[in-house]
Amino acid sequence: MNIYPYLNFDGKAEEAMTFYKSILGGEFEGGISYFGEAPGMDLPEDEKNRVMHISLAITDSLKIMASDTSPSMGHVWIKGNHNYVSLNADSQEEGARIFSALSVGGKVEMDYQKTFWGAYFGSFEDQFGIGWMVNYDLKPGEE
Repeated sequence: MNIYPYLNFDGKAEEAMTFYKSILGGEFEGGISYFGEAPGMDLPEDEKNRVMHISLAITDSLKIMASDTSPSMGHVWIKGNHNYVSLNADSQEEGARIFSALSVGGKVEMDYQKTFWGAYFGSFEDQFGIGWMVNYDLKPGEE
């Protein structure tokens, strides 16, 4: 079983996912679907270019999916709903790189630093309002 985070945005899904791809790598699976491409949907013009679905495959077992809200269909985007995407880095350096890059323009809650529980950890809300936690578990003998 795999669990994939599915993020919602208020008209910023394509911009956010392109930003995440530039930092985390990967490829968009199946392109980007827009609300305006769906047959039979009567949408206001300003919603037709909103993303209905986008999937960023980072590895074979890790992907992040997303969509925009559609206000005319009653969707409400709520910033700061206390959900986080938690990333576990392969090294302290990779964690520092990811934290620094993803947190640009956002609000850092806890700097990426060594913790008392034997890890490097930091958390922030990114420029798109998404919560992130970046962690690296220290191996025996590492500082």
